Parts: sequence; C-alpha cells; structure tokens
Amino acid sequence: MPINSFTDYPMSWKPDREGLKRPLYLSLALLLERDITNGFLAPGTKLPPQRELADFLDVNFTTITRAYKQCELKGLIYAVTGSGTFVSPNAARSITISKDKLSNEVIDLGFVASFEQSNAVVAEAAKKVMEKSYLEQLLNYNDPTGIPHQKIAALHWMKEFGIHADTENTAIVSGAQNALAVALLALFEPGNRIAVDMYTFANFIEISKLYRVKLVPIPGDEHGMLPNELEHQCQQVEIHGVFLMPSCSNPTTIMIPESRKKELAAVIQKHQLIVIEDDIHAFLSAGALPDYGQPMYQLLPEQTVYICGTSKSICSGLRVAYMVFGDAFKEKILKAIFNINVKTSSLDAEIVTELIQSGKADEIVAEKKQLARSANHLFSELFPQPQYAGHPLSFYRWLPLSDRVTTTNMESYFLSKGIRVYHSDRFISGASTQRQYLRVALSSTNSMEELRRGLEILKEHLPV
Repeated sequence: MPINSFTDYPMSWKPDREGLKRPLYLSLALLLERDITNGFLAPGTKLPPQRELADFLDVNFTTITRAYKQCELKGLIYAVTGSGTFVSPNAARSITISKDKLSNEVIDLGFVASFEQSNAVVAEAAKKVMEKSYLEQLLNYNDPTGIPHQKIAALHWMKEFGIHADTENTAIVSGAQNALAVALLALFEPGNRIAVDMYTFANFIEISKLYRVKLVPIPGDEHGMLPNELEHQCQQVEIHGVFLMPSCSNPTTIMIPESRKKELAAVIQKHQLIVIEDDIHAFLSAGALPDYGQPMYQLLPEQTVYICGTSKSICSGLRVAYMVFGDAFKEKILKAIFNINVKTSSLDAEIVTELIQSGKADEIVAEKKQLARSANHLFSELFPQPQYAGHPLSFYRWLPLSDRVTTTNMESYFLSKGIRVYHSDRFISGASTQRQYLRVALSSTNSMEELRRGLEILKEHLPV
C-alpha cells in the first residue's frame, strides 16, 4: 500500500521512513528503542500490527518481525497472543534496586536490608577467622566453587530447609543475585522464555534483560503461581524455565505451600522446564510455618537450581550464597561460575562457615526473626491487614493502594515527604495491572523507633 494513503491514518507509532538505513530491521529497531526511551511511546502503548506497519513503511513484513524481535529481546516491548504488541511497563527506566545513598532526612522503607543489628557478632567471627592457622590458604585461587569443609557447613545449614545433596553438586557464589546471573548464563539462551509471577523480583527482571531472556508473567493467587495458568502458557508458547521464590516471594510476601508446589512440579516435569528456586527466605519459613513443606529442589532435583543466600539470614555484606544443582546442570554451572567470578572469596565464605559451625548463625537468625516479628506487628498496628496478608515474618510488606489513587509518580511523592518506598510498577513482569501497591521494607531502619516514624509518615500521606 502506498505510504501516502496513511497520511491521516491513526497509528500509535509512525516512524520516519526517510530515517531508515540498511539493514532496515536494525535501523527500525533503533528508532523504536529511541522513541520508547525518550518517552514518546508510553508504557502500555499498543504498537501497530506488524503487517499494518509494513504497509505504512512499504517494507517487507519480515523486516517488521525482526525489528520487533530485537526490541522484545531487550525487554522494551512484549507480545500478548491474540492481543498485539505493547511497550513494556519499565522499558524507559532501570528498576534495579540498590542501597544508594539517601539524604539523612529520608527514612529508607524501600531497600530491603537485613536487620543489621547483629553485625557485631559477625565481626567477632571475622576476628576468629583471622587467627586460624590456615588463613593464607583462604587468599588464593584454589577451590573456585568453595573449600570442601565450607560446602559441608553449607549443606548442614541447608538441611534445616529440607535440602539433601552432596558437595559435588554444591557451589559457593557471591550472593543470591550472582547466583541468578550464573544460572541464566549457564542454562538459558537469548530469546528463551522463563515463566515468572505477575509481580516478581525487580532485579531478576533487570538481569533477564541483560541476558536477553524473555519473561512470561503467570497469574497467581494467595498461594502463588497458578498451575493451570502455567500449563496454559506452556501450550501457547515454548517456555524453557520458571523462576520461583517459594519461601517468601519478593515483593508480594506470598509463601507457596507444599500442596501448590506439588501441583506446579507436575506441570514443570511434564514440560521439562528448568526451575530457578530463589529460596533466600527459607530461614523464615522452614520449620516455622506448617504448610511450607519441602523445597522444589527435593521434588525435581534434576530440573532445579536451588539458591540459598545468606545475606538476609546471616550477613548482607559478606555476599555469600549457596547453589545446589543436579548432575545434568553441573558442568554448565561450574563453567559459568568460573567465567563470571573466577571464584568467590574463601575468606568471606569462611566467616559464614565459622558462624554456622559455632552456632552463632542460629542465634543471628533467632534475633532477626524477633526483629521481623516486632516490625510486622508495628506495621499491622498502623495498617490493619486482612486475615491473609502474606508471610507473617516478612522483611517487607505489600501494601495495596486505593483504587481511586491516580498519583503517577508515587516514589518521588513519598521522597518529598521524607520516606523512600517502591511502587508496584517496579515489579511488574508483563502488562500493567489496574491494582497498585507499595512495597514497604521493614528491615532497613536503625531502630524500631525510626521504623515507626517512617510508617507514620507513610500513613499520614497515603492517598485515599
């Protein structure tokens, strides 16, 4: 169809044909990326159908297909079967959550820290490690996946969470986020699809963008991802993996009960999906909540990569996490660990090992649980919750906003009032939803008094 016939035709995006260069698909993809990142195409905008855009530009249909594919791999757009292609909710900004410096006047209810009051105990353990006769052996390149006695301590720690494995299928890495990067690099290719919750860990969304892995949002309920919805999506498109946080999902605080895990496991096994199980909150759930049961790894050991971080349970600054995996993944994961890390600090891993072996780690966990209990009680006092409101010991809460709320930049709004919180848009894995939430961290303030002040500011300025 001639270009002129589209002069007055309504289209959400009309790229300049004269601005295209060869190869056309790449040039078109760059134009689309520019218009998205510059804000000319708002999140949620439905893009023109591929054939319609091909007619408008007078180019081959496959040129549009390749251009859209390029942008989809970058996380800029997403396709919904039968509905069309849309601009991603967070295409124009980074949603990575980090502990960046705030003004002293701002109370941090955004970044989920780890109730750092127990770090004095960690410091004492570090001093003991410095006095060990084999200290020098902790300072070299040897044992890139962890020294054997450190792995034994790791397995002893994870046994409390229901993990049964051996040292050959265990590796020590530099924190849970590093473990996620290792798993994606080792086991997935650009363009692969991973099923995730509708609201999921913001930094996993960002890591997936970096590796050009596409996320497929799966609806859920108060027990987590719905097995029938996962089955439905597996029948619609080829899905390669699934990302789960069973012990306490970030940001929704949902714990997946064992009955739901078994239902999900049946679908996962049927379609031979790879499970990335981020279980950093297992210390809050295993043995504490009756429905927790066992990890997904024990249900599907040959299809699951299990990640147990110690940042929340023991110490955030040491950046030590454990990975457990089946024989089928072993070679690829070990190769990825070496190429990303070379190795994780044996000195840091030794401090965590000292804490585990001495029993001090259990004492730290008990203290953090008590602090979490107090923080959640304080939150419920100011924001009464329905009977089911997620994990009772979560380090954060998922606060629903009124349906009448129309404020567009909630994060900046609350910063101006003296607190930092994160809006649910940061955690959306697919299309925007009508419901809005705030994720409110309870574990980052220096005291319960400071937490109370922050929550009182939130309550005072919460739009109704």
